[in-house]
Amino acid sequence: MGLKYRTEYRTDRKVTWCPGCGDFGVLDALCDAFSRTGLDPAQTVLVTGNGCSSMIGFFVKTYAMHGLHGRALPMAWGVKLANPSLKVIVAGGDGDAFAVGAGHLVHIARRNPDLTYLIMDNGCYGLTRGQPSPTARRQIMAGENGVGQPINPVALLITAGATFVAQGYSEDPKSLRLLIQEALNHRGFAVVNILSSCPTFNRQDEASLNRPEFLYIETTSHPVHDRLEALRLAMTEEDRPRVGVFYRKKRGVPDERPKGAGSEDRRDDLTRLGEMMDELRP
Repeated sequence: MGLKYRTEYRTDRKVTWCPGCGDFGVLDALCDAFSRTGLDPAQTVLVTGNGCSSMIGFFVKTYAMHGLHGRALPMAWGVKLANPSLKVIVAGGDGDAFAVGAGHLVHIARRNPDLTYLIMDNGCYGLTRGQPSPTARRQIMAGENGVGQPINPVALLITAGATFVAQGYSEDPKSLRLLIQEALNHRGFAVVNILSSCPTFNRQDEASLNRPEFLYIETTSHPVHDRLEALRLAMTEEDRPRVGVFYRKKRGVPDERPKGAGSEDRRDDLTRLGEMMDELRP
């Protein structure tokens, strides 16, 4: 049964993020989206990786799994395979998604399972004292980690095959809540990359994210179902980041139960899981 107020989706555990962290805004928007969609906490699993942003699972009143760095996506798909009736949400940081977890991200995206992925992108590894992540701006990477080209998260997700790709901002809770709601309602692999500030370790990037003038994507003029146009929009370099839905497409999701399985099927769970994995082999 869903809960009425967003505060009801919060646990009483103390939030340990630094003051001013953008993850506070993500937590508020997520709980607000839960309350407005009537999500049942007893039928919801929040799977996280490792890092500051992955602590979000401790603060939300759903079932949760706190996993290994970069391994949240395969864990989440395992949960979905074991019980397809559950709503499975993945949350983590940009290092979790685009560094150690990048291989999982690409292949999960192309297979399009019914998962929702929230990526809190602050351009650094906050838990290990601020090393630049793959999304760190070029001048930061050059100064700290050698010359490097930052990853374009939205373009990567579109080309990999995700069927819902959006970008939000942690300090704009209303628009972020709407994006999360759309992602939750999408059947398939839905990803929201959330630009988030780290006032402790990424002050240079945090200054540029301090209420900038974002370019909001006009849903009436942007052909959201056109993959090439979405990619062009994602690759267009602007001084101001774009926020909104870049791409949405209906595509079949992988079978989440073996053929012929039903309530009368009393076979061993390991046998059923083996059959599921056989169906997913290329």
